[in-house]
Amino acid sequence: MNIYDLTATAIDGKHIPLSEYRGKALVIVNTASKCGFTPQYESLEQLYKKYRDRGLEILGFPSNDFAGQEPGSNQDVESFCKMNYGVSFKLTEKTSVRGPQAHKVFAFLTKEKPFKGFNANHPIASLLESNLRTNFPHFMEGDSVKWNFTKFLIAPDGTVYERFEPTTDPMEMEADIVKLLEKR
Repeated sequence: MNIYDLTATAIDGKHIPLSEYRGKALVIVNTASKCGFTPQYESLEQLYKKYRDRGLEILGFPSNDFAGQEPGSNQDVESFCKMNYGVSFKLTEKTSVRGPQAHKVFAFLTKEKPFKGFNANHPIASLLESNLRTNFPHFMEGDSVKWNFTKFLIAPDGTVYERFEPTTDPMEMEADIVKLLEKR
């Protein structure tokens, strides 16, 4: 199985076969509107606008799995993203991204790219890890998504190239994105 065998449902209810991203670099990210990492929408949109004509796609999966930080309806999420960050990349309907109820896309991604730790250079990495270990210790178990804005970079051939934790700003992925786009 690879990423192109999977599907998702867009925020407007339409079916998204991930095979439509074959031959493109793809960022898959779980998102939330009320998170300290929510401003990453801005960087994601910047990357999308800069590289979409060269073959970059971004697919955001809104999720309320982490401290209820995505409480609204699909329409609320879509409005928030467009009004506050000008998001033009595709969003899915709200879904779960961790645990036994995790969307098949995230079950696949976390199996392919296990958790290797937070970006220690980020100013709040130790605070995030401490908060998770204290308040949500089960989140730190295994390789599942640990928090909002975990990003997976998929190569044009469908392989999971890299996993970037919330403590990695999307702009820090730019060199890897360019590398994949140049190989297309």
